[in-house]
Amino acid sequence: MESEPTVGVSAAAPAPAVTDDLQSSNASSPADAAARLIHAVEQRQQHLLDKTVPHVLYRWIACLVVVLIYFVRVYMVEGFYIITYAIGIYLLNLIIAFLSPQEDPEASLSGGTLPTRRSDEYRPFVRRLPEFKFWLSIIRAFVIGFMMTFFEVFDVPVFWPILLFYWVMLFILTMRKQIQHMIKYRYVPFSFGKQKYGKKPAPAESSE
Repeated sequence: MESEPTVGVSAAAPAPAVTDDLQSSNASSPADAAARLIHAVEQRQQHLLDKTVPHVLYRWIACLVVVLIYFVRVYMVEGFYIITYAIGIYLLNLIIAFLSPQEDPEASLSGGTLPTRRSDEYRPFVRRLPEFKFWLSIIRAFVIGFMMTFFEVFDVPVFWPILLFYWVMLFILTMRKQIQHMIKYRYVPFSFGKQKYGKKPAPAESSE
């Protein structure tokens, strides 16, 4: 008796496994959301900063308010003088960069691009550190310093009159060197606008 051929039941096709890409995307989704949030905050911050660019006077008034708040804080706690000294050194570097030309004529092989005679072509003074970045760096320095005054670890005991005397001497020597550089290469770190070129009025004809 011939045995009927048994028809084997075919194994069911395995269900598609969850791919590694899906797992990685699910795992990185919180990080992506945080990155998008940080990017949006940075864009909003940059937009607000761009709107303050033309308001020079109000920006510097706000800077003065921030500086006063910091010094009131230091005066009230009577400490954190080392942070104030560090901010002073940082400000000194900012001032030198603000008063220096973008291309140092001393290091330039062509002798610089600053006009040295009245007959030279007018070129506005281009700073190494623009005014807006100068203002923003001062704001950030005092805001960070103000936040550091809430941590006792930064309150290093020092004799503050010595720090003040040393900073004043360093400021005098540095500014003296900068002024000598300005005199040597005959430039002024301030531009008063583009020169105006107009037609000279015609001489009045003498009536006989």
